[in-house]
Amino acid sequence: MQVVEVKTVAQETEWIEFPSVLYANDPMYIRNIDREIRDVFNPEVNRVFKEPKSEAIRWMLKKEGKVIGRIAAFVNGRTADKEKQPTGGCGFFDCINEQEAANALFGAAKGWLALRGMEAMDGPINFGERDKFWGVLIDGFTQQNYGMFYNAPYYKDLLEGYGFQLYFKQYTYARDINKTKDFEPRFYERAQKALDNPDLSFRHLAKKDMSMAATYFHEVYNKAWGGHSGVKPMTLEQCEKMMKKLKPVMDRRLLYFGFYKEQPISFFISIPELNQLFKHVNGKMNLIGTIKFMYHKLTGSCNKALGLVFGVVPEWHGKGVESAIVVAFSQLAWGKGLPYDTIEMNWCGDFNPKMMHVCEQLGSEIIKTHATYRYLFDREMPFERCPVIGA
Repeated sequence: MQVVEVKTVAQETEWIEFPSVLYANDPMYIRNIDREIRDVFNPEVNRVFKEPKSEAIRWMLKKEGKVIGRIAAFVNGRTADKEKQPTGGCGFFDCINEQEAANALFGAAKGWLALRGMEAMDGPINFGERDKFWGVLIDGFTQQNYGMFYNAPYYKDLLEGYGFQLYFKQYTYARDINKTKDFEPRFYERAQKALDNPDLSFRHLAKKDMSMAATYFHEVYNKAWGGHSGVKPMTLEQCEKMMKKLKPVMDRRLLYFGFYKEQPISFFISIPELNQLFKHVNGKMNLIGTIKFMYHKLTGSCNKALGLVFGVVPEWHGKGVESAIVVAFSQLAWGKGLPYDTIEMNWCGDFNPKMMHVCEQLGSEIIKTHATYRYLFDREMPFERCPVIGA
């Protein structure tokens, strides 16, 4: 076996295409968009490269000239020194079911990170934010949602066989929108207190308000999430770019906000589940891929919504706002105007029991579990799981 660093465009193409070869006969696998994977490692696109210390590298593992595995390793200058020990990352891991092959890839990542002063590595993770390409699937082996990876069940064994230990779990919750399951009475009682307040309102954005979407999101996101571990506040410019990127695929009825005297205090942001459309393009958003994407979008191929983020600014916690925005959205969702049968909510970490409780109050259930692992280079060092928020 030979570990080969990715240096050329041709090698990058091999590296990107390997998972689609590995899972060629697996009906659950959906190929991620090639350009989005390339952009993670493009310094002109990925802003993490601008941070001091930030670096990334990719390798393929070959046997008799054939690719049998791939991996990336990276130092994220934003987060590397925020742990008890300097911690790098590895990700974009795919491999045949062979421990020796996996060990060669993990060993390459460990050695490269150690040379850069790291004392641990998390994986599989993204070189950037947690919203995409983060975690290994360990339960619920169905087609993945947009921004997530699919993998075979044996990946868990390969990681643990090398010595990785579970750092935290990431849950995907789902709810059948058309199943008008009532919430608990106490949930309605809390919601009603906020719904009866004449200074509070809950609604999706009207067409005339779409120009304010980024501003509203920016204000709530930074107050609700910007201070949490592993979550960096967003600039207004970043929010504007995000909304611009989502514009071709967004359904404004899924951009739900709560307001106090017209000041945004909460949001429940969802989009159509794009992998129901991307699965028809085989990773290629060229002219043909775009035509296929638009055809399936316009013909109603997407009947699932994907919840991206839910948040309430701290001063409104415990005042019924969390419940009220859910009840208000449910009244829309249970109507006849939305084409979605299901809503799924990715990325609820087990370190955030409050958010898990919110998902459960929505009447949703866990249908998938991803996991983030950590490997300590000093094997004698005591291992600690990710701290629980609020503990």
